[in-house]
Amino acid sequence: MTGKTVTILLVEDDIVDRMAVRRAFKTLKILNPVIEVGDGVEALERLRGENGQEKVPSPCLVLLDLNMPRMDGIEFLSVLRSDPALHRMIVFVMTTSQAEEDMLEAYDHNVAGYLVKQRIGQDFLASISMLEAFWRVVEFPH
Repeated sequence: MTGKTVTILLVEDDIVDRMAVRRAFKTLKILNPVIEVGDGVEALERLRGENGQEKVPSPCLVLLDLNMPRMDGIEFLSVLRSDPALHRMIVFVMTTSQAEEDMLEAYDHNVAGYLVKQRIGQDFLASISMLEAFWRVVEFPH
């Protein structure tokens, strides 16, 4: 990578889960900027810089919940993957859904990984640390 800072777009409607991610970043001393949005509609506005929203800087990695109001994670992925400017975006799903069909549908939309919140519970810090290692070593599309 070019040494640019990776911005994290956290697409999560649950305040407690948002706080857990912030706490994990603080504990692990991860200083990457984190932009928080509550659903897929708001995430797309931020990624595109629409409706008065400041555009998310590149490179960007998306941490995506599936169960959200207005536009859920799968709907967001469908729109994202059909957008020529955003279709290569790196997305990790972080959700409570253990449903096989949700996981398969997420992978059908080319997510980089699927993390189930309950399973990572005590290993949450390890999961966030793994994500940090990922974004530090991979090349991001332009």
